[in-house]
Amino acid sequence: MRHVFLAAGLCALAAPALSQALPQDGDSAPDAPLFEGLDELAEGMRKLLEGIQDDVAPLMEDLSEQLRGLNAYHPPEVLPNGDIIIRRKTPAELVPEDEGAIDI
Repeated sequence: MRHVFLAAGLCALAAPALSQALPQDGDSAPDAPLFEGLDELAEGMRKLLEGIQDDVAPLMEDLSEQLRGLNAYHPPEVLPNGDIIIRRKTPAELVPEDEGAIDI
């Protein structure tokens, strides 16, 4: 999560410099290139996003494994008295993982 705040902070710090670099009405074009250093900023953002992806990938795999286990249960039912029942599927009702998959 701190990576997201770091990225937002970098963008916030870059905004005033970018607005100063843009020509205003009546101003002549600046001598320096308009987006000097943008390649370095893009490379830094790419590395930041790759770092976030590396941090989040194991968590997403764990979540995926936990969600696979939900296939063994029917959706919850709420009874008139307010009780909630979650019924386990019988072996005949279980769909093998490959049959339920959708090919895109």
